[in-house]
Amino acid sequence: MVSQDPKASLRNAALHFHEHPKPGKLEITPSKPLANARDLALAYSPGVAAPCEEIAADPEKAYSYTSKGNLVAVISNGTAVLGLGNIGALASKPVMEGKAVLFKKFAGIDSIDIEVNETDPKKFIEIVAPLEPSFGGINLEDIKAPDCFDIEENLRARMNIPVFHDDQHGTAIIVAAAVLNAMKLVGKNIAEVKICTSGAGAAAIACMNMLETVGARRENIYLADRQGLVTKKRANSVDRWRGAFAQDTDATELADVMAGADIYVGLSSAGALKPEMIREMARDPLILALSNPIPEIMPELAIAERPDAMICTGRSDYPNQVNNVLCFPFIFRGALDAGATTINDDMKRAAAYAIAQLAHEPVLESLGSDASATFGSGYLIPSPFDQRLILRIAPAVAQAAMDSGVSRRPIQDMRAYQDSLKRFVFRSGLVMKPMIERAQGQGKRIAFADGEDERVLRATQVILEERIGRPVLIGRPSVIEHRIERFGLTIRPERDFEIINPEDDPRYRDYVSLFHDLVGRKGVTLDTARTIVRTNTTVIGALAVHRGEADALICGLQGSFIKHARDIRSIIGLADDSAQLSALSMLIMSKGVFFLADTYMNIDPTAEEIVQIALQARDHLKRFNIEARAALLSYSNFGSREGASSEKMREVYTRLKRVAPDLLVEGEMQGDLAINGELRERYVAQSAFQGEANLLIFPSLEASNVSMTLLAELNNALAVGPILMGTKRPAHILAPSVTSRGIVNMSAIAAAEALEV
Repeated sequence: MVSQDPKASLRNAALHFHEHPKPGKLEITPSKPLANARDLALAYSPGVAAPCEEIAADPEKAYSYTSKGNLVAVISNGTAVLGLGNIGALASKPVMEGKAVLFKKFAGIDSIDIEVNETDPKKFIEIVAPLEPSFGGINLEDIKAPDCFDIEENLRARMNIPVFHDDQHGTAIIVAAAVLNAMKLVGKNIAEVKICTSGAGAAAIACMNMLETVGARRENIYLADRQGLVTKKRANSVDRWRGAFAQDTDATELADVMAGADIYVGLSSAGALKPEMIREMARDPLILALSNPIPEIMPELAIAERPDAMICTGRSDYPNQVNNVLCFPFIFRGALDAGATTINDDMKRAAAYAIAQLAHEPVLESLGSDASATFGSGYLIPSPFDQRLILRIAPAVAQAAMDSGVSRRPIQDMRAYQDSLKRFVFRSGLVMKPMIERAQGQGKRIAFADGEDERVLRATQVILEERIGRPVLIGRPSVIEHRIERFGLTIRPERDFEIINPEDDPRYRDYVSLFHDLVGRKGVTLDTARTIVRTNTTVIGALAVHRGEADALICGLQGSFIKHARDIRSIIGLADDSAQLSALSMLIMSKGVFFLADTYMNIDPTAEEIVQIALQARDHLKRFNIEARAALLSYSNFGSREGASSEKMREVYTRLKRVAPDLLVEGEMQGDLAINGELRERYVAQSAFQGEANLLIFPSLEASNVSMTLLAELNNALAVGPILMGTKRPAHILAPSVTSRGIVNMSAIAAAEALEV
């Protein structure tokens, strides 16, 4: 069988992707409930009159009562689409829909595409300018040069909202970030470097202007278009935008001035940069060959000619991809949040420096094959999928908007704003904030049984940066140091964290003696104890906690949950008020945050054990600053069916009301009543709490574990935990699939618990 041509295969897949399950990539969904007549009266007539009147009296109220402040229009006339050229407004719609999707995906910005069937710049301006009341910002896209310059210039002058032509400025900002980092890497002064550029369209002109903004000098910039080098002798053949970079020289071609060039920027066509043109470039040249899909010179060919060259392309299959998604969603995020009236040079400069700085930070392990990258010639700019881009760019842009006087709604608390952006990166961010703040600066020592694991090492970096605790890593020092270096982390053993070496620790004999004392009457001989303390890092960590050398333990990346739990119970022991261990799991879903118990430990707990589980879970919710609203789940609704399970949960309710009268608890009941307050009111007129439960207590492990895994999968939920309850000192067993951020979250939980021991 003959395999299908890859291009044809991609084309067919793309067509299927855009057509099914329904045409297009966008849909509009309401953000308010429309479930009954009252909702309709509030959303439309007569209730809608109230916000209309408020906005008529004060236009700024539009940002309070409508979606304007988080709505961007992606507008094009289709005259310069990707690598497709002038294909017209209608044919550009898939691209514009795609841009709108990226706004939502990367920055939570609602966006709608508008394709304008008008190629006359003046008429296009007259169509777009009156749209200002509808949108918080305008993203111009795929409009040919020089029309795009006139269009953006006029719209910026007429509209009091940000207008941004991404083909120009998005590319320019990322190019500036790459240039800043490359020059820093090779020790060159940007004010002195020579820059040669092929291509004189919208992106090229914007790149040169942006490089000037970050320190390059115009007299060092050489620009070439299809007719050759832009010089003062060509005054009648260039427009004012290209003419601004005209050099006073007799040279006529870019090749004539490439000798001694430090930077080449290609925004032209495939093959425009010949190998012989880069031979005479200065030492350690930077080559940005950005034509797509085929660059001005292939990286392999450039490196063969100049092994000292640093290469950037627009392709995802090579390092240093210049991709506009690196910046445009986050620039708009910062501009919208600060109520900016425009996106000025100060804001663009701030974005470029923020992008450049992020490349110096350790890479997130979630970036897959890029996770081992470290700052250098192969990693001058961050990956487009680095989730921290929004955390760096949006605040920098917002601050620049405020500092430069274009912010209508200045951000009052920048730190709180930065924290709020974490919802786009770590869905657990806002939920975990109270726990993290409680742990910060308290210096609690957290022992990590899997100290050699990449995720633990990356988490250690964050734990130290956020001052959540003092890590104690259990592992071989040589392995830990090698992996720290390989992952580009800045942490260092002994300086930043302690290591317990299983192969050679001076406390080994003491650990063995203590372990044997604790488990010697459970069939563990002294020889076996010696072997276990050499090989079982969970045992080592638990012993460190028992001896007071650590305040909490994190383990579980290898081996079974129950085995880790057994070791923890044998060494750390149960809390004075606990008869068993149990597990609390947190699910963060679009509907809200829900806690489930017991999800891992007790197969068929008794009523008394469930009471204890519910009370321990309540105490954990308090640490999150959440008041528990507990639902006792069953197949029965308040006695509607008999059976051992329903009777057990009925007894749990009776006992809880007696021992914890202040606990908001209802049951026994089915899952729909737990979540739907109106439905519950049909059975119990005076329910203990209104609305949905946030703590779900199950009658058995089978019910809880099946429910948890189904809910997580069906709702794309983020799971935090399991949180092990009932231990004398904090100890938690990680899920093997946990990310480094998940480890940070569990560390904060453990450190906060340790403050109460």
